[in-house]
Amino acid sequence: MQSTARALERLSSLFPQAQIRYNEPMSRHTSFRIGGTVRAMLFPRTAEELKGFMAVLREEGVEPFVMGNGTNLLVRDGELDLVVIKTSGLSQIRQTGETEIAAGSGVLLSRLAVFAQERGLGGLEFAHGIPGTLGGAIIMNAGAYGGEIKNVVTRTRALAPDGGEVLVEGEAHGFAYRHSRFEETGEIVLEAALSLFKKDPGEIAREMEELARRRRESQPLNLPSAGSTFKRPKTGYAAALIDQAGLKGYRVGGAAVSEKHAGFVVNLGGATFEDVLAVMEHVRKTVLERCGVELEPEVKIIRG
Repeated sequence: MQSTARALERLSSLFPQAQIRYNEPMSRHTSFRIGGTVRAMLFPRTAEELKGFMAVLREEGVEPFVMGNGTNLLVRDGELDLVVIKTSGLSQIRQTGETEIAAGSGVLLSRLAVFAQERGLGGLEFAHGIPGTLGGAIIMNAGAYGGEIKNVVTRTRALAPDGGEVLVEGEAHGFAYRHSRFEETGEIVLEAALSLFKKDPGEIAREMEELARRRRESQPLNLPSAGSTFKRPKTGYAAALIDQAGLKGYRVGGAAVSEKHAGFVVNLGGATFEDVLAVMEHVRKTVLERCGVELEPEVKIIRG
């Protein structure tokens, strides 16, 4: 606690223009609209500022939690002794070649897809409806409708735990289903280069609208959630197994399995961290008992 207070005091002194919010509710920053109060939330505006924040925090023995748009997080209620760094300020996008763009880790995927579409660059249509940031998408190799971020990301600039920068290229990303090396290395994604291809802007727009229509028809977009709650198992699909187990609509408190799409646990209003965990655990046990398949959470659980 003392080291955290000392670190925050130093940050305020060394970075007088920095945006720092104290006692910030995480419920304001997660798509579940759930989460307690953290000690402080920092909003770096540049990669250099983020590096400066990390240096001070680590000198004081404070390991922050780095987040993007909070769209795959379930955060504990109450007070959390956490310092959070939110990367939304790292939002620059630029075209660096005929079919290449570079973007900061805080860029929303929807904005990135539109940037590419306007320049007649295809390859990001699948990402238009994913609500997260580029950094988060790289960390978990986000995907939808047959596309994955691994298919377009060629190079990633990241901050290593020792404070130095690393350039990760090609297969070194360690991409697999909903996984990359960044889940283990402690490296923080700063920026990435994406390789796309020439395509008619009108055709891209039509494809993105078609995927948006399919999302609206099949997903509970009107309710707070963290998207797909469980990873796709080795056999079958999580949503189909949950439906098969008769769990659509299963509810604890304000949390429930969506009636519209069984792969989503939704916040019907006033759901707590414990409500969502209870639904997830019941789903996991029931699917294992009735279908013989062990489901793994895709949602990242933060206990503080």
